[in-house]
Amino acid sequence: MLRRYLEKILQSQPVNYPAFLKALPEPFGNRHRQIFQAQKVATNRWLVHIADQQAFDELLALARAPESRAQAARQGDSHSHGTGISFLLVYHQQLTTARPDTVVISKTGVDMGFAPAPSALVVENESNFYHYQAMLAFASHTAGSSLSLDHCDVILGGGNRITSARNMDWLDGYQQVFCAFDYDVGGLQMFASLASRLGRKARFVEPADWQAWQGHFCLSPKSTQRFTKALSLAEDLGFTGLAQAFRSTGKFMEQEMILDD
Repeated sequence: MLRRYLEKILQSQPVNYPAFLKALPEPFGNRHRQIFQAQKVATNRWLVHIADQQAFDELLALARAPESRAQAARQGDSHSHGTGISFLLVYHQQLTTARPDTVVISKTGVDMGFAPAPSALVVENESNFYHYQAMLAFASHTAGSSLSLDHCDVILGGGNRITSARNMDWLDGYQQVFCAFDYDVGGLQMFASLASRLGRKARFVEPADWQAWQGHFCLSPKSTQRFTKALSLAEDLGFTGLAQAFRSTGKFMEQEMILDD
């Protein structure tokens, strides 16, 4: 997404400037007024002029991802490129032990030893995933319908790795995908990515009334930009109650607080 914006700017094509700013990495977003000058030319369209060519070149190099993990290693950071293989941990009805099962997703296909349930609950953090029964109960309460392993697999999201293209393609095989993520900018970005791929199948797990949960908002944002970005995302996604909780507390809520309730 960022690369497409930058290439349009190079070609003097108008872009949605507020959306472009949201896509900027934090160090560049903090300096966007020094790097860019924007001129509105139509509804939601701005011509963007480059004021700091050196900073723009650095941003463009960052956006141009390496073509392979080996190339990324030669550039000094293999982690900047995906491995092409994904391992997902899953609790499901067909388990015969207390250990979760493994799904292997690669370029050649999906290797899994169970038939998927109609629905899935994706849990971001490991401790919440381990207490999957508590998370199923919480998701059931917020969804207004009973969720259990009888018809709902529980998947460890492991941070934003769940939003890789192959993982999302696999999730698209479910009829519904309930998303239990941290209530912060990272969690909202993950959900936005899933919703853009899965559409209405993706459902955000959140209480209908956030008032009783405001005491669980304990995580201070690392920057003002991350807080305003989370607030903007919550509003854009239609999560007005969560946006109000952000405003009231000035903080985020990690999903481990669900287990503390």
